[in-house]
Amino acid sequence: MLKHIPHILSPELLHALQAMGHGDELTIVDGNYPGASAGPRLIRADGHSGTDLLEAILTLMPLDDFVPDPAVVMQVVGDAGQVPPVVTEYGKIVARHEPAVKLTSLERFAFYRRANAGYAVIQTGEQRLYGNIILKKGVIRPDG
Repeated sequence: MLKHIPHILSPELLHALQAMGHGDELTIVDGNYPGASAGPRLIRADGHSGTDLLEAILTLMPLDDFVPDPAVVMQVVGDAGQVPPVVTEYGKIVARHEPAVKLTSLERFAFYRRANAGYAVIQTGEQRLYGNIILKKGVIRPDG
């Protein structure tokens, strides 16, 4: 255990967060997502919710403030305007850590394409449908 590091972040996930560079993308996905066949490295986080992992990750990783869409969720199939409860929670978590960032959304297959081109996919035990979010890593700015 380390001080000030959320305990649900595994060594493998911490390594990925540190190894990622500015603009690299990490996707947190629910238990239904086809993570094993997605393409990028797969990090398992069974037993943890997407919301808990998003909260933990955003305590360490800044989002990219050079792009309009550093936090992207999947649209509900057949009703792009619907906002599932898990997405509402994701929005609140993002707003707490990155007040200037608003969630954007992508159609299901566009979301898959973008997620599959990213750095890593974190497969959670999230059971709520549409518990998927893409995060684009930002930079740590020098103090002062």
